[in-house]
Amino acid sequence: MPKVTIDGIEIEVPKGTTILQAARMIGPEVAPPTMCYYSKLKTSGGYCRTCIVKVSKGSAQNPNPMPKPVASCRTEVMDGMEVQNITSPEVLEARKGVVEFLLINHPLDCPICDQAGECDLQNLGYEHGAVKTRYEFKRREFEVIDIGKYIKLHMTRCILCYRCVKTCEQITDKRVHGVIHRGDVSEISTYIENAIENDFSGNVIDVCPVGALTDRTFRFKSRVWFTKPVDAHCGCNKCSGKVRLWLKGEEVLRVTARKDQWGEVEEFICNSCRFEKKKKSDWVIEGPSPISHQSVISQNHYNHLNEVKIQVLKQQKALGFAETKGDSVTRK
Repeated sequence: MPKVTIDGIEIEVPKGTTILQAARMIGPEVAPPTMCYYSKLKTSGGYCRTCIVKVSKGSAQNPNPMPKPVASCRTEVMDGMEVQNITSPEVLEARKGVVEFLLINHPLDCPICDQAGECDLQNLGYEHGAVKTRYEFKRREFEVIDIGKYIKLHMTRCILCYRCVKTCEQITDKRVHGVIHRGDVSEISTYIENAIENDFSGNVIDVCPVGALTDRTFRFKSRVWFTKPVDAHCGCNKCSGKVRLWLKGEEVLRVTARKDQWGEVEEFICNSCRFEKKKKSDWVIEGPSPISHQSVISQNHYNHLNEVKIQVLKQQKALGFAETKGDSVTRK
């Protein structure tokens, strides 16, 4: 099996593994960000270029570096390959330019966007973007439209990642929407007088990395950081029935699919579970959902308080202010 070194960390991977997959095997500390790649969707990736990396050594047989940054989601690992992600100033500068392009037409409407707080583009802009844009021309504008009974399309926010198109193409009976036109006038749209109404159409909301496709039943009801996410299940004959409920008190504000540490859906769910079962009694509650402590959603949430406490105690001990004995603190 080929060996690859990413940011100084060597790992052995199966043949055919991409650089991105190898980086994810190591962990989030070296994994490049992604906006269009989705491991559950075939042929995804290669559109947004946020996952670019520098290959400083092509392989053991050909040690020459690749002449320019490459998309890690489409580049396979070679034995002896050496890759730089966050350790390369060249990559960080190039990625900053990619983020600037993605934000060229994106409106600054985070205060009214339902995706705020769980938006991949917000995170990408914060971690890899520039302070301000150099773009001075008029931005593209579109009318907000309903493309189904449950889905609202804000094309102005879309970054053309193609995730929603591939989702409908691969997990639904028929696809009635796609990308029309070309170049800088490309847009996501439905075929004339058609709407997305199949049983799994709601999954396009979960895979959208920005606020372009939003849940009409949740629209303007609450900010996600005011809700409590819990994992739950039910006996569904269309899908696995394994979901994430977003509660406010005893009220179920919305239902989504569960996501892994990379923000990708673990199992796609049907519209019946997503839109029609909005009572807590419809579900068997399993417990708090695992949410990254870096997410604003985790603020003041029950399942992170003990973790934060332990980290604070470790910092105090490292600084010599206190000694830890179990969960107690003893002053020196």
